[in-house]
Amino acid sequence: MSQALPAYELCAIRYATRDGMRRDHFLMGDPHDAPMPMDYFVWVARAAGRTVVIDTGFTRETADKRRREFLRCPVESLRMLGVDPEQVEDVIITHLHYDHAGNFERFARARIHLQEKEMLFAAGRHMRHRFLAHAYEVEDIVALVRANFDGRVRMHQAAAEVAPGLTIHPVGGHTPGMQFVRVHTRRGWVVLASDATHFYENLERGRPFPAVVNVPETFDAFERLIEAAPSPEHIVPGHDPIVMRKYKAPSRELEGIAVDLTAPMDR
Repeated sequence: MSQALPAYELCAIRYATRDGMRRDHFLMGDPHDAPMPMDYFVWVARAAGRTVVIDTGFTRETADKRRREFLRCPVESLRMLGVDPEQVEDVIITHLHYDHAGNFERFARARIHLQEKEMLFAAGRHMRHRFLAHAYEVEDIVALVRANFDGRVRMHQAAAEVAPGLTIHPVGGHTPGMQFVRVHTRRGWVVLASDATHFYENLERGRPFPAVVNVPETFDAFERLIEAAPSPEHIVPGHDPIVMRKYKAPSRELEGIAVDLTAPMDR
């Protein structure tokens, strides 16, 4: 059946970065502390005249407020891949943290796909607790409520097919409505983990990232990622700088900016 599915071009765009230490990226820290930077990505899948954007990044203003190094606007960066944001018809938001859900209003024609659990959490009673609200930008959530009133939001309650060969899978853990995306490509199914695993090492060593609302669900999410992928090599984490070294740029002009997730580097 998979032979009848479209084979998507699938790219990651690196739009921001920050310094970090190993202790920052593992629940309960890490005894062998060393520098461990974090990158920020958005993703785009294209096939058969359809373009789907996965996550929408944050703005320069948010980067300044949160002390992140802003490399380029994630929305405008799509144009370097020949994608007009105003013509995109589907945007998937894996979860509503500030680094995944900003800018979505710039996709004026797009349907927004997310899990209903995520919206209920981000607009619900728990946001009165600053500890939980810190990872969200209130204006992003308000804009999403407005988009829902405009009929543009699709709140899913389970796994779903957004388009032939492109599916979403709720797993929770990192946030209540965390979902990963599975994309059919010329090298088979690629699993965009987003923050179901921030780094390869979180998944490989079974050590969750410290920002987590449900630890057991995080371990369940690790298992779901593995089950959904043909091999560990087909899983792409949400923030690992290794991604930029593991895959080839789509063109010389995009070196250091974007990588083709269907073209691993030769080893």
